[in-house]
Amino acid sequence: MPHLVLEYSANLESEVDIAKLVSALHEAAMTSGVFKPGAVRTRAVSREIYMIADGHPDNRFAHLVVRIGSGRSPEVKRDLGRHLFEALTETLAEVSQTRPLAISMEVQEIDPHFSFRKNNLHEIVAARGGDTDG
Repeated sequence: MPHLVLEYSANLESEVDIAKLVSALHEAAMTSGVFKPGAVRTRAVSREIYMIADGHPDNRFAHLVVRIGSGRSPEVKRDLGRHLFEALTETLAEVSQTRPLAISMEVQEIDPHFSFRKNNLHEIVAARGGDTDG
């Protein structure tokens, strides 16, 4: 798995096509070489109530949390983080050049002892010709 959860200030919606941003992040995860396609989940959550820096209403934020299964080397996690952060910052570049915007991201490992899941996505994606090792 990874779960990519983009949290962002609602005022960003007037400047950014959030669906395109989610698509860019999802594609970056899919092309990272780290995950099988059936494992990638990407979503966005708008925050209506927030306070950023000095509290000015024009301030914006985008924060990406990337939750991945445990066991990958620090180098793989760092490279993945850089790859995803590049997709995030490139997609938000125009806004960050013209508006107050805080962009952040963190990669978190999911503890396998406290993670429960059941899905059939790997088989379905593979049957569609999309799941490969990676």
